[in-house]
Amino acid sequence: MPMAQNENLAALSASGVSVWLDDLSRDRIQSGNLAELIATRSVVGVTTNPTIFQGALSKGTAYDAQVKDLAAQGADVDSAIRTITTDDVRAACDVFAETFAATDGVDGRVSIEVDPRLAFDADKTTAQAIELWKIVDRPNLFIKIPATEAALPSITAVLAEGISVNVTLIFSVQRYRQVMGAYLDGIRKAGIAEHDTAKIHSVASFFVSRVDTEIDKRLEDIGTPEALALRGKAGVANARLAYAEYQDVFDGGKHTSTYTHLSASGANRQRPLWASTGVKNPEYSDTLYVVDLAAPNTVNTVPEKTLEAVADHGEVRGDAVTGTAQQAQEVFDQLVAVGIDLDDVFAVLEREGVDKFEKSWEELLSATAEELRTTGSN
Repeated sequence: MPMAQNENLAALSASGVSVWLDDLSRDRIQSGNLAELIATRSVVGVTTNPTIFQGALSKGTAYDAQVKDLAAQGADVDSAIRTITTDDVRAACDVFAETFAATDGVDGRVSIEVDPRLAFDADKTTAQAIELWKIVDRPNLFIKIPATEAALPSITAVLAEGISVNVTLIFSVQRYRQVMGAYLDGIRKAGIAEHDTAKIHSVASFFVSRVDTEIDKRLEDIGTPEALALRGKAGVANARLAYAEYQDVFDGGKHTSTYTHLSASGANRQRPLWASTGVKNPEYSDTLYVVDLAAPNTVNTVPEKTLEAVADHGEVRGDAVTGTAQQAQEVFDQLVAVGIDLDDVFAVLEREGVDKFEKSWEELLSATAEELRTTGSN
């Protein structure tokens, strides 16, 4: 008897949201847990990042045999990490193969990130993105490229090679506009190179909870009643403004002409993806960044804890975003009025986002190097 989908998550999917799990591990794949989440939790994709891989490799024994084999082969730490992570991602791609086929390539996607130490080097980012694409060798792969200003040319270059891209670490609407431009330019170049643009997909990962964490801290430092009343409002408002920009470029807005021209040759929309949707402040609803950001043609990549919270008590009310841009702008106007420097907020968040992933990557390298050393000496 087939397992039934959770009603709340099915309703979220019906509202136009693709539910992706923000986690991956070999245990999750081999135990059948990932397949179960597809069957019962409407999960249609997976995202990974250096922090997720660092956590996966530091727990349990699922990787011990492979590390032992790699040590015996004399693998260095970078090649060992590349082998381990791409093996997991390839296996997850295979788990999602039916979803990928059923959605005509829209979902069933698994993301892997380029080395975060390359975030400010477009040429090296492009080279590694192409390398990862070839190693994993699955059509439902997404290569994650950070939306640093330095890496924007890499987004275009990788798409131009016919490779699907998940643009990550987007915090500001201004940067999001640049990302959409890089996407459209990449698709145009892919078409010139005679790639099938209908097979190239992309998402733009807009981080949500980190915006509230940073701005709330600043509001509390200001401490006025007006400032404190704005806590917990910036993250959703920022994402809603981003969705209005998405509609402007891809969904019949004033600036849709470029996409309309490309879509005649089969080009896809670059969907907004809400990332960092686990609520960090216990005073806020633990489903805030899911139900309040439900909208057509979006992705929400959720930690398992948030996924289960929505399954248990999420009140999905359909489209909660379309038509909210003016209200969201009013929140931003109020933030500026009480003294929040939004440009500085977004600059800090981008820098910290890269730094966090670099730190996780360094920890992953260090722990794996130690495993290779101790395993190789036994």
